[in-house]
Amino acid sequence: MTVDLASKSVTPALAPAHRAHAVLPLPGSKEIVETDGESGLTRFIDSATGAVTAEIATGAKPDAAFVDPATGLVVVMNAGDGMVALVDPATHKLAGKIEVGGGLEFGVADGKGLGYINLEENNAIAVVDLKARRLLKSIALPGCEGPTGLALVAGGTRLISACANKVAMIVDVAASKVMDSFAIGTDPDAVLADEKRGLAFIPCGGTGTLEVVDIKDGRHIRQIGTIETQVGAKTGAIDPRDGRIYLPTATLAAPEPGAKRGKPLPGSFVVLVLAPVRS
Repeated sequence: MTVDLASKSVTPALAPAHRAHAVLPLPGSKEIVETDGESGLTRFIDSATGAVTAEIATGAKPDAAFVDPATGLVVVMNAGDGMVALVDPATHKLAGKIEVGGGLEFGVADGKGLGYINLEENNAIAVVDLKARRLLKSIALPGCEGPTGLALVAGGTRLISACANKVAMIVDVAASKVMDSFAIGTDPDAVLADEKRGLAFIPCGGTGTLEVVDIKDGRHIRQIGTIETQVGAKTGAIDPRDGRIYLPTATLAAPEPGAKRGKPLPGSFVVLVLAPVRS
């Protein structure tokens, strides 16, 4: 499903998915990329019609994905086997893999050929050379349990990693170490960076909150506020043109015995829209 931000209209076509994770628009293309956690497939989908244009077996439980500007490849993090899959969007072919290990979560590119990937099971950030296709090192995140959301900010000098134990870590990229931390809500799954306005946002689905972070000065990144959203809103996207934030969520039923969270109620899916306050 896609939404036209100008008209607020929703495309009538729905693409197939089984435990979909990443939904990634491709720059300069009408295609989007979707990672399918259940089948192990990464799909290319026509954003207008919902038609699947290609399917690639990328690994066990593909989760997050990003486009690397330096190589032009789609980088897919496989949470199930610890492998990073590299996919050529022009040919729809698997271009290679990088063995990392450790329950891969969100990743970001620095635009120069390096990638940074949260390791949820190892409580660390992996640094990978996407051109040479190898793991360079891991940055330990002491005090962080289950890092998920990740953003590269302050001109590529700092990383913000959101952790499951209600804390966010600020990492000095050059020094490869944690320089600060601050408290956040529960169940975060993204860090959204708006470099143009000097802000970052951490949606926390468990508490239904959005943490607001000042990133104007990389030496003094700090939390400056919390906005109430809706329980379940733990990921999203920013429109860099106007700073609007889009948070998809749904009303959840009570969890079944043994389940971590309830299933979404039919007809309850919404996209929350938050806009900057005009002074």
